[in-house]
Amino acid sequence: MKLAFIGAGNMGGALARAACRSLDPQEVGLTDYDAAKAEALAKELGCLTLPDNASAVREADYVLLAVKPQVMPAVLAGIRPVLEDSVEKGEKKVLVTIAAGLPIASYRDALGDALAGLPLLRLMPNTPAAVGQGMTLLCADGASEEEIAGLQAMLARSGAFSRVPENLVDAAGCVTGCAPAFTCLFVEGLADGAVAAGVPRAQALEFAARTVLGTAALLLETNQHPGQLKDAVCSPGGTTIAGVQALEDRGFRAASMQAVLAAMERTRAMREGK
Repeated sequence: MKLAFIGAGNMGGALARAACRSLDPQEVGLTDYDAAKAEALAKELGCLTLPDNASAVREADYVLLAVKPQVMPAVLAGIRPVLEDSVEKGEKKVLVTIAAGLPIASYRDALGDALAGLPLLRLMPNTPAAVGQGMTLLCADGASEEEIAGLQAMLARSGAFSRVPENLVDAAGCVTGCAPAFTCLFVEGLADGAVAAGVPRAQALEFAARTVLGTAALLLETNQHPGQLKDAVCSPGGTTIAGVQALEDRGFRAASMQAVLAAMERTRAMREGK
């Protein structure tokens, strides 16, 4: 088995779907404390279910930890003996985590000196990975370029990857990980405005979502500054500049900045156990 997931929740499930589009699903395994959840997802994807976390470690080359940060210490304690046994046998294992707020050093501390050489990859994916449009941040410790490339190939159908130094993962993750929620608020607000102006709800939502999608694609493909593209739409004395002024009057950009900073502050608090 190439890749096993410990945890089959929303984010783990999204990455499992991507993996099963890149690999033979029979090379992917799932386990979860809620066995029924893992079984249902495995049935949907055509991949394998595993009876427990230890089996995931024994069977797979890459083990992806998709559990909540607060339960990570217990999960690591449970798989540590199996990882140690694998290392003693000379088996190649790569441990991957997607838990927010937990630095690689915390995994090293939990796993101990016997596993000091174990390759560790820390990912920060986001929910658009479920439709192949994700932005996943990646940093590595003790992993070779070949091992990193192997994971990216297995999860290539989730979207784009970007290597970042670990000291920037939390800050960057407050954009990539949190902004889908912020964007949904914006799309909902645009749609509500269109409904207030008389557009049917279903159409208003589609128009708003597709416009945000298209604008993001335009930004990435042209590599123009957002201000340039904004200026191109704002005719003198026109409708768009009137709307821009209304957003600026209500502190739209400042609120967007504060949303990211508030998310970062909460990340720090979570890291300190608050």
